[in-house]
Amino acid sequence: MFSAENIANLNELELDLYKYVIENMNKVMYMRIRELAQETHVSTTTILRFCRNMGCEGFSDFKVKLKMHAKENNSKILDNSINAIEEFMERSLNGDLDESILKAAQLIADYNNVIFIGIGNSGFIAGYGARYMSSLGKFAMHIDDPYFPLIGEMVSNSVTIALSVSGETDSSLRLVNLLKSKGSKIISITNRKSSTLSKLSDINISYYISTENFLDNALEYRDVTSQVPTVYIIEALAREVNRLLL
Repeated sequence: MFSAENIANLNELELDLYKYVIENMNKVMYMRIRELAQETHVSTTTILRFCRNMGCEGFSDFKVKLKMHAKENNSKILDNSINAIEEFMERSLNGDLDESILKAAQLIADYNNVIFIGIGNSGFIAGYGARYMSSLGKFAMHIDDPYFPLIGEMVSNSVTIALSVSGETDSSLRLVNLLKSKGSKIISITNRKSSTLSKLSDINISYYISTENFLDNALEYRDVTSQVPTVYIIEALAREVNRLLL
């Protein structure tokens, strides 16, 4: 709908109108043409000319296509997750992760305590990881509070498993730096090996899938990148640790 060619043909007034529409898409879908004209300080004639430049017959046609555009974009973003997971599973079946997982599992087996950390969606997975690891006989806990008090033997004789899709979350980096300074070994599970968290870690396991953002009703982007690869890696780690400790 909003092709580069169409946008290139807009004059200055129409370009300002385009920016308003993009930033207020859910609102514009239900506005009358006069309401939009008043809101954007342009004439109804300018709006109609803008609609025609976008390939629409009029304002009503434009609103219909705008709704379809928003729905289509959101569906594409969510549908892409299936492809991303399939690609990850294919790589895992080829053994691409095996070496990193074996190395990390050996490190975990050598220490008494395991601390999972994560913020936001990664925090929920950290809780699952700690429970799963503990169920297989290795003591583990999780932290999703960046200001959690870190004291004593629990930290100094520990391995931290830090979960972060981007590897750039400030709260996670703060926790990792603090844990590292207190003697904890760091294993990170991230989407990219080039992230700051990866570079701070003793061992990094990267899964490389496409990041996904969802446009919500307030037209704010939410990170909905699949956590399936992280769960797979955590379970593989826990099972290998269990095998080493038998």
